[in-house]
Amino acid sequence: MNKLTRRIVLSGVLQAAVCFAGQAFAADDEGSARVRASLNMLLPGIDFGEITPSPVPGLYEVVLGHKLAYVTSDGRYLMSGTLIDVEMQRDLTEPRVNAIKAKAIAGLDEARMVIFGPEKAKYNVTVFTDIDCGYCRKLHSEIDQYTEHGIRIRYLFYPRAGLGSSSYQKAVSVWCADDRNAAMTTAKSGRPIENRECDNPVQSDMELGEQMGVSGTPALVLDSGKMIPGYVPADRLLAILEAESGGGLQ
Repeated sequence: MNKLTRRIVLSGVLQAAVCFAGQAFAADDEGSARVRASLNMLLPGIDFGEITPSPVPGLYEVVLGHKLAYVTSDGRYLMSGTLIDVEMQRDLTEPRVNAIKAKAIAGLDEARMVIFGPEKAKYNVTVFTDIDCGYCRKLHSEIDQYTEHGIRIRYLFYPRAGLGSSSYQKAVSVWCADDRNAAMTTAKSGRPIENRECDNPVQSDMELGEQMGVSGTPALVLDSGKMIPGYVPADRLLAILEAESGGGLQ
């Protein structure tokens, strides 16, 4: 492969091919193994995740980080996008992508989060948050409403201004505080908190958010892997969660 072609591939869909160390995938069947061998030959150095047959004959699904791509059985053609069953009028890609994200969310260590709500709440919602984001602050100002609805909020940090910004430093200071929950509430109310430094997950949270396609905050991720961009009131979020679990309609 020439340098230009490789650069185009790497800057496109394969920029999502960031897999967690220790992530395990099911053994390939014969066809999937052939596809993997072809991809490894054509794109050496890229870590491909699970490769499985798609609903379309001769087309395989390839997991790339927290995204999904499709490749022909000879490994020559790789494409990203949404696969739609026109006859059934059904999106075949979104449920698979959600399943990939759900697996990633389920594998996160809660000790690396700031959590509001009881451990045995009915629902968990993982929220990528920016302390200086207006709608993040609105969501947090109503945190009691979420917990009263049986929704446990698990915060991950996503300061949109980037590494080294004031928002980034606030996130680090919240994490390093003696009482992280109290510091989060103080910071999100716009009041100053003590500037602190310690080992923290802020950068890794940001990297995870980028891999999962977070483009703004707050970004809510349900345990199903479904991502909801933006602020959602507690009663509306409860309705969505009940619908996800089969308990109501959206």
